[in-house]
Amino acid sequence: MTIAEMLARNARMYPNDCALIELTPSKNFRKEINWKDFDERANRVANALMARGIKKGDKVLHLMMNSINWLEAYFGIIRTGAWAVPLNFRFTAKDIKYCAGIAEAKAIIFGEQFSDRVQEARKDLPTVKDYIYVGENSPEKVELFEDVIAKASPEPTGVELLDTDPCGLYFTSGTTGNPKPILLTHRNMESTAITENRHHLQSHDDCFILLPPLYHTGAKMHWYGNLIVGARTVILTDIKPNYIIEAVHKERGSIVWLLVPWLHDIIQAFDTGELKMKDFDFSCWRLMHVGAQPVPVSLIKRWKQYFPEMQYDDNYGLTESTGPGCLHLGMENQHKLGSNGTAGFNWELRIVDDNDKDVKHGAPGELIAHGNGVMREYYKNPELTATTLKNGWLHTGDVARMDEDGFIYIIDRKKDVIITGGENIYPVELESVIHQYPGINDVAVIGMKDERLGEIAAAIIDPLPGTKLTEEEVLEHCKKNLPNYQRPRKIIFGKVSRNPTGKLEKTKMRQTYSGV
Repeated sequence: MTIAEMLARNARMYPNDCALIELTPSKNFRKEINWKDFDERANRVANALMARGIKKGDKVLHLMMNSINWLEAYFGIIRTGAWAVPLNFRFTAKDIKYCAGIAEAKAIIFGEQFSDRVQEARKDLPTVKDYIYVGENSPEKVELFEDVIAKASPEPTGVELLDTDPCGLYFTSGTTGNPKPILLTHRNMESTAITENRHHLQSHDDCFILLPPLYHTGAKMHWYGNLIVGARTVILTDIKPNYIIEAVHKERGSIVWLLVPWLHDIIQAFDTGELKMKDFDFSCWRLMHVGAQPVPVSLIKRWKQYFPEMQYDDNYGLTESTGPGCLHLGMENQHKLGSNGTAGFNWELRIVDDNDKDVKHGAPGELIAHGNGVMREYYKNPELTATTLKNGWLHTGDVARMDEDGFIYIIDRKKDVIITGGENIYPVELESVIHQYPGINDVAVIGMKDERLGEIAAAIIDPLPGTKLTEEEVLEHCKKNLPNYQRPRKIIFGKVSRNPTGKLEKTKMRQTYSGV
């Protein structure tokens, strides 16, 4: 059963039950939709797109902030048989042009927050014929989302969707700076929904408080565990400790997925007395789970001091595995905090050497995964696909080891990705920008542990002889050329280590500068 049919089934079985709640506490905004209306509005989006010539196999860009409209548009796109192409809301006009070119997109549905970027890119989007705008104060030459769907039929499209059909094209940043297009199928999505529900045992009575961005194969795939049983979800668009806690309290949230910074901030709010346990009813809250980055054991132990009986899980995954679930700790394995767990439901995992031979028990090697969640390919990149998918096994690029009980620990990343607050920072990109500043001889970017963000990017800078550089001027240069999340949080002036062939010795530098 495709996720599109899961939505239709929920509309048949639970037509008047709440499906989604959109909550923006800072604006005192609350919007609710039931399964029947959600299903019909998704059909309207699909029929409107088909009336504009969108057909099976076409691609539709999708650039919006989290909202009920986001999911209506997403399901509308895939019900035409087209591929949804969700874009990171941090993407620049240049990124939008790049992604649209790779996808050869025929249409775009975008929110008002992205109007300037879309308009800037528009002259360089020759394949995009239809622009559908969600919001107020619309720019010129666009159609309004509500007007478009109001004129469309709420009936099913009749388009046959096969498990093997492509469903979505997800762009994730590559180490060279260009986002990589990852092609996922309807089978991938269905598999993720089953795995998520099996891991966290959602029932129709659960309520998921959804915070991370829906364009990412994290929050949405965790939400699929609710979708498959018709359980309601709160889309919380303001993220502060008090908003999260109040949403659980007022909306009777039972499951919350947090990134490490949010978890840290909530604990801090309780520690300082900004939030008080006695002011809230948490009897509904059964599970808190974390993912997308390394999770400090000390942080979970502090959490457990406030919520000793609450279930906890740690999730690992990649966009290439259709998000989280191929490896997870498991709610029953709290005694193994610090481990990433074991193979997820319907997944197989191995740890191998450079020749794809299983390493000895306890030895480090690359983690590879096999299951129905493995992507079809890197779109239009057969070379990268061939090096990543071998005999059906996904090579994650992450180094892991297994303990005597069969639990897996991720101990390093071949790609040197730095994960800060759930966002990936690719050192090559940051090094390239810093290198552009006058007076720099060499630079290397490494990850350093941080209690709140999990990791921060630290730039090791070796100035040209006789050159005096300051931390302030380097940071100002980065501020002008990089979004906030990609900037280094620490500048260290010192020797940059390279081996005889010129490759950066980042392991050595981590030991030298951070003791890791």
